[in-house]
Amino acid sequence: MKTRVGVLYGGKSPEHQVSLSTAMAVMNAIDPHKFDVIPIYITPEGQWIKGKQLTGPIEEIKQLQFTSAATALIPVSLNQVPAADSAAGGNEETIDVIFPLLHGPNGEDGTVQGLLEILNIPYVGNGVLASAVGMDKVMMKNLFAQAGLRQAKYIAVTKYDWQKSGETVYDRIERELGYPCFVKPANAGSSVGISKCKQRGDLKAAFIEAFQYDRKIIIEEAIVGREIEIGVIGNDEPICSVVGEIVPKKEFYDYEAKYEDGQTELIIPADVTKEQYETIKQMAITAFQALDLSGLARVDFFLAEDGAVYINEVNTMPGFTPYSMFPLLWQHSGVPYPELIERLIALALERHQEKQTITYTFKKEKR
Repeated sequence: MKTRVGVLYGGKSPEHQVSLSTAMAVMNAIDPHKFDVIPIYITPEGQWIKGKQLTGPIEEIKQLQFTSAATALIPVSLNQVPAADSAAGGNEETIDVIFPLLHGPNGEDGTVQGLLEILNIPYVGNGVLASAVGMDKVMMKNLFAQAGLRQAKYIAVTKYDWQKSGETVYDRIERELGYPCFVKPANAGSSVGISKCKQRGDLKAAFIEAFQYDRKIIIEEAIVGREIEIGVIGNDEPICSVVGEIVPKKEFYDYEAKYEDGQTELIIPADVTKEQYETIKQMAITAFQALDLSGLARVDFFLAEDGAVYINEVNTMPGFTPYSMFPLLWQHSGVPYPELIERLIALALERHQEKQTITYTFKKEKR
């Protein structure tokens, strides 16, 4: 009997288009002999729309952008979808597992994961806490610090504090971090809203840009070195891929470099020493466990000119097209794209089964 997979994509997020590309790639790669695939589209306005069970490959992204004229879906009925013969009076069948391919806020940040937990539906990837912490760069880095992981110096600023005393904030940045530095929204991915600042004049524009996407931002010192990434999959016993290197042609790896200009070079495997690889691998697993991650993560590092390794961040739902770094890392580690998808589905079902052993009632014994 086939496993019924609901692929959840789109979302009310600046990374809506990225999610569509990911969803198309994953749905076309899922083995139709093992899985039935149900597309579930979340519009930019937040409406949930269910598509028909796939019967063939998706040819273009617009096939996944269902209109409001299609069947709207109430999220609480998420695990009920028409069976293949429902038009002939068949019964409805439940979805066995959800594959959330949502990037950014309102999807990658624990919100959708919380809904799926309430509905008791298995889902691929990280849980509520891990997703939320992995999305919030400030909380993530606080936990990295607690775990003893080397990282760049950083400062967190709220919009309220900036509006109240912007010059004081700028003074602190110059005193504690210096230039160049990076300004980022605390809760965003795909390099949305990120700026590199080389002088005070850059900071104001960077703050205005970043605060469009969040009420809290993070400012980080710039680390001169190479950008190295590693893939991690697993639950309680995570394993790591080979490492890869990002070589952007632009000054830094921004949204355009990631998704539009096609000029960024990905080197897999990266040229690192055995000792450097072991350090990166161990730091990645430490981060994975410190944030209580499960399923998958891409962990990003800086390899400084002096050979020191700095952790940058984890991505709890990394880019997942066949040409994205995470799947390519695993392909070079001997796990092809379709098999990677199957492994993640199996990990989701394994984790869900474990949760079913938890008792949610308490009866006090009589004495």
